[in-house]
Amino acid sequence: MKVIVLLLLILAANAKIFERCELARALKAYRMDATGVSLANWVCLIKSESGFNTQAIGRNRDGSTDYGIFQINSRYWCYDGRTPGRTSNDCKINCSRLLSADISQSVKCAKIIAKRHGTSAWYGWKKTCANRNVRPYIAGCGV
Repeated sequence: MKVIVLLLLILAANAKIFERCELARALKAYRMDATGVSLANWVCLIKSESGFNTQAIGRNRDGSTDYGIFQINSRYWCYDGRTPGRTSNDCKINCSRLLSADISQSVKCAKIIAKRHGTSAWYGWKKTCANRNVRPYIAGCGV
């Protein structure tokens, strides 16, 4: 029980909920706009998927879990040791590393996903951002 409490405290210490422009600037620094996807689309996607929260966790009906600010799925992209059935871990990362306030590993994995599938890999993007004016997501951010 003490170990679980300690782990929760460590995770909470690494939690971060980004402000919109802070995130836009961070994504610019990580060159997310060089992926062929605009920064506005990335910010919209992240807002829809996680609410800018690096600690976001979403459980899916198939037993997989979505992790972190990009809600990266454990069936295909990361390893969590509990997703049932066949998994891929194409980003070659433990899912827990996607829950950090340091989003570098999440960005690296999101770039791999975007290279293969574009933003359509994310349901939140399809539902909220596709075919919409997403410029307000970076308005006033200086990016």
